[in-house]
Amino acid sequence: MTLAVSDLRGAIDRLVVAMARDFDALNAADGALGDGDLGVTLTRGTKAMQEAAPTLPEDLGQALLACAQAFTRTSGSSYGTLMATGLMSIAKALKGRTGVEASEVSALIAGARDAMQARGKAELGGKTVLDSLDAMASATAGLSDPAEVASAAVDAATRAQAAMKDKPATVGRARIFGEKTIGMDDPGMIAMTAIAAAIAGR
Repeated sequence: MTLAVSDLRGAIDRLVVAMARDFDALNAADGALGDGDLGVTLTRGTKAMQEAAPTLPEDLGQALLACAQAFTRTSGSSYGTLMATGLMSIAKALKGRTGVEASEVSALIAGARDAMQARGKAELGGKTVLDSLDAMASATAGLSDPAEVASAAVDAATRAQAAMKDKPATVGRARIFGEKTIGMDDPGMIAMTAIAAAIAGR
């Protein structure tokens, strides 16, 4: 099964619903370790993508680039910037194409992870969204059925979030809290778990 722009539009609609639902929880989690605006960032960003969705071109690369640009216009937050960076990485890989196979998702996630890592100057194992993406890329490798890929991605993000909970944050503003972050979920990882679940339709 080939995934096209119509699938992207459906995923965006599900993201808007999920981010509105998790608005307060994301802000609260972020408020414990950061600015407390993660819910705001993701709600505004996904709504901007939804507003752009009707006029997205069939070229997946161009469509994802338009989504990244729409997201960026709503927020200057570090997480918003990283999300846009990841989207632009995938957009570049899919430029000129109208479809993508589920078997390619792992490599696309890995590419987004690498681009975001280069932009954010963070290392894997630092208790950030990079750890979520790394787990998702590994879990989806070798899979070709869309439903299996989606399920594996959600499960991997969930496991990565749980695995990092009892580790200290070493990146970004959260690192200031040091040992106090042990036992706390990273807000960015919480968000990525929610994003993966929404895309999968859970």
